[in-house]
Amino acid sequence: MTEKKSLLLQPARPVGIVGYGAYVPRYRLPAAEINRVWKGGEGGVPIKEKSVPGLDEDVATMSIEAARNAIARAQIHAHRLRAVWVGSESHPYAVKPTSTIVAEAIGAVPHIQAGDWEFACKAGTEAMVAAMGLVGSEMAEYALAIGMDTAQGKPGNALEYTAAAGGAAFVLGPAEESLAAIEATYSYVTDTPDFWRRAYQKYPEHGSRFTGEPAYFEHVSKASETLMAEMGTRASDYDYAIFHQPNAKFPTRAAKTLGFAPEQWEPGLLSPVIGNTYSGAAIIGLTATLDVAKPGDRILMTSFGSGAGADSMSILVTDKLLERRDLALKTQDYIARRKEIDYATYARMRGKILMK
Repeated sequence: MTEKKSLLLQPARPVGIVGYGAYVPRYRLPAAEINRVWKGGEGGVPIKEKSVPGLDEDVATMSIEAARNAIARAQIHAHRLRAVWVGSESHPYAVKPTSTIVAEAIGAVPHIQAGDWEFACKAGTEAMVAAMGLVGSEMAEYALAIGMDTAQGKPGNALEYTAAAGGAAFVLGPAEESLAAIEATYSYVTDTPDFWRRAYQKYPEHGSRFTGEPAYFEHVSKASETLMAEMGTRASDYDYAIFHQPNAKFPTRAAKTLGFAPEQWEPGLLSPVIGNTYSGAAIIGLTATLDVAKPGDRILMTSFGSGAGADSMSILVTDKLLERRDLALKTQDYIARRKEIDYATYARMRGKILMK
């Protein structure tokens, strides 16, 4: 008999997170304000508020800030990076890479591999998996993976309540230098038409009934279950669990279905206060969790990207986290730094009012 091949993705050389950083814009639009404009204040709202990028902010500028935080914690010079990869569904240019802007700004050029990634809301973890392969194959010592978005929701659409801005950056490197070692990852992908945006369309469309099932819940559940089955772990073996956060309801239901308790998922559940940061929605939850985790803690993180697919990772926190955690702003520092705006200001800042 042939030996069963593992479904897990594990590099030949162990890899981990050497540095991490987040960024969330300071502007906040209350969900109640959206409700007031479009529904006269009647009915409930899915979240408390969402983050909104300023007039001078885009995926490139926000990625630079998160990258600088990650490099500060990694305690390396940017020249030691061999790749800068930016995952997003709202790159500022249709033809012009975001990654080269980021690489130049952080001082990583010119001896660098750069590229932009897309897979809806899991472009960030997609870049992380690729960085694992690059470092794990010893083609590079360090690689930078970023997930960042300035999401747009059609005025009056349900998506407008949660389409937010922000994300995270991770320096991947040898596991022995890491703040958190990545034990394994697994990806589950199918062609499920739950969410899309055609060329030249400004706002995305979603497949309504397909959004939850069979899109989000099937992919998140199958990816998480398969990872744990292949590793021989269960929910009780993890101290924290993080899932993609299009709202507060979906990740909560997924966590309960998979057997996790509230104290395991609540530290990384940020969508009620910053909304859905799309490519950064799961990984910014990971930064918030690393901000409070202890050495020896184990973390399960599962992203989701419409279209559809999920990446699940098992991560083990090391002693080095305590040494370098305070070398950059924490995720909650960005969340606490807020300025509330009204709908008219939001519409102007997000280009929803066109003057020509």
